[in-house]
Amino acid sequence: MRAPRLPPYGGEAADALVQEAARILCEEAQSDYRAAKLKARERLGLSPRAPLPDNARIQAAVIEYQRLFGGQAYAERLRALRQVAVQAMRLLAPFEPRLVGAVASGAITQAHRVQLHVFADAPETLDRFFQDRGIDFQADDRSYRYPDGREESVPLVRFEAGAIGVDVAIFERGALRRAPLSPTDGAPMKRLDLAQAEALARLDVATILAA
Repeated sequence: MRAPRLPPYGGEAADALVQEAARILCEEAQSDYRAAKLKARERLGLSPRAPLPDNARIQAAVIEYQRLFGGQAYAERLRALRQVAVQAMRLLAPFEPRLVGAVASGAITQAHRVQLHVFADAPETLDRFFQDRGIDFQADDRSYRYPDGREESVPLVRFEAGAIGVDVAIFERGALRRAPLSPTDGAPMKRLDLAQAEALARLDVATILAA
């Protein structure tokens, strides 16, 4: 059913856009915030010139929506993603892995994969690491923005851990303390180390839903 048309943008209409974008992300298993915001604006009958809310508001609304309507299924999937993240980080310990993104924040949908950052002298090092252990993977790349305005393409390795996908972005060794910008709030990405990821993975379903 299509969402009702609303009066000109602002106030309740702006809040409704945030909620509709979050609903689209969660119910339609998407992870692209901008695409969800554009679709929500169209569905609500708002002007194409109506400003889009920032991603931080969408992320908060996704977490709220999932806790209210995703319930136990959402919490169990989040736990599973975090547990896979911990397993992958233990495997990748020589590369100082860090957990980033929706699995760290809790703003997941069915579309999300585990996102890790690792640090190596050369991307080929990680390729050999996977090959030596017989782990199937796909090579890709991803662009990141930095506070100085630069945009940098970083090698990416994708692999599957059962039904859960893991993306591993490979940064230079010296980049551990030089985090790219988060697409959510424009601040340097929060990178969680293994101990912090393990703490998240220990949270039970009730704690996740009550947070």
